[in-house]
Amino acid sequence: MKPLPTALVVEDNPLNLELLEEVLCSQGYHVLKAENAEEAEEMLQDSLPDVIFLDIQLPGIDGITFARKLRAEKGRALPPLIAVTAHAMQGDAEKIMGAGFDYYLPKPVNINNFLQLLNSLGGKNEPAG
Repeated sequence: MKPLPTALVVEDNPLNLELLEEVLCSQGYHVLKAENAEEAEEMLQDSLPDVIFLDIQLPGIDGITFARKLRAEKGRALPPLIAVTAHAMQGDAEKIMGAGFDYYLPKPVNINNFLQLLNSLGGKNEPAG
């Protein structure tokens, strides 16, 4: 039996965290959760998940700073890094992508767009049977 893919969600808003977790679980992911970059960094010490969803506005270290740090430390080993943010002003996407993110998912999260992104990552696990 193939192990479930793992997603790390770094999000300080409980409602957003719950939504992302529910959708990821429905698509066959095991979900790890962190409320800030420091918690996420601790989780990433031992192993890397298959994908990381990172909020931009976090308490303490913000998502852009953390993304740059992860890219510098992990390089090509870093799994897809997806920005989840309400920053939708002109130029924000370019700034976010320039920080080392692979994808940009604006808030409020559109479930269809989220599912399309997961499918493009090869994330949908078909049930066995």
